[in-house]
Amino acid sequence: MHESSKALMRRLHDSRFATRYFVGHGIDIGAGPDALGQYAEQFPLMRSCRAWDLKDGDAQLLAGLEDASLDFVHSSHCLEHMRSPREALFHWLRVLKPGGHLIVTIPDEDLYEQGIFPSTFNGDHKWTFTMHKAKSWSEKSINLMPLLMEFSDCTQTIKVEQLDATFRFGLPRFDQTLTPTGECALEFILRKLMPDELARCGRLPPQQVVSLTIDQTLHQAAVHHQSGRLSEAGELYRTILQSQPKHAEANYGLGMLALLENQPAASLPYFMTALDADPARGQYWISYIDALFQAGQLEDARQ
Repeated sequence: MHESSKALMRRLHDSRFATRYFVGHGIDIGAGPDALGQYAEQFPLMRSCRAWDLKDGDAQLLAGLEDASLDFVHSSHCLEHMRSPREALFHWLRVLKPGGHLIVTIPDEDLYEQGIFPSTFNGDHKWTFTMHKAKSWSEKSINLMPLLMEFSDCTQTIKVEQLDATFRFGLPRFDQTLTPTGECALEFILRKLMPDELARCGRLPPQQVVSLTIDQTLHQAAVHHQSGRLSEAGELYRTILQSQPKHAEANYGLGMLALLENQPAASLPYFMTALDADPARGQYWISYIDALFQAGQLEDARQ
């Protein structure tokens, strides 16, 4: 009972709830009398949090809510009531925007049902949940970790935790959630991946697009050239030619690189293009004549 209220203090000690998870416009599925929205002042970046209950429709389908319309989705002790937890998670993620968070709390079968199912504490529970077991005593048990893996194509698992800090393991079987502090649950948080994260197969640093002018690119190429970083210089010269194929200085630079690599014949087209673009540049003629001599074209060089 009042699980959102019980969770408040531990969530306030984790700044991510205020700065990342409960941010923007959200929904609280199965809010009941203990809605998350009542604590909006504790999460100042929360702009709204709609409570969704039976009167609003089937929580498994969230019919009427548009795809990618919410910044966060919260649900406390509701997933165990769904006909199909997998389908419910699909739709809860469906309404979540890329980059948004799904925050879900569910009963832990060993802490809550404590070895008996159907539940003697809540007869409407359709499933029990465990973090991960090879075998469970419950015929309706769902291993949480494999379930979350089914959504790894569109989500990043941020957190999976057993909430047992206030559970008293030495007491005989009873419903400890009836106490003011007892949490007997699992909590998981998923983040819906952004399109670029899907494309890059990970949440990597932002790609920096640096747009250099032709002059800046030429200057960088010349620095590499003079420092002996010929491969880097050639890359930048060719970058210039992609937008300006007849650029005189870039063609001349590639011609000089070819000479340095003992490929005089390969340098000739670059020098010829440079001369066509700037026939008055004496240095271009000297390098062109030198390349002709090295290529064995002695008569052309003399002319």
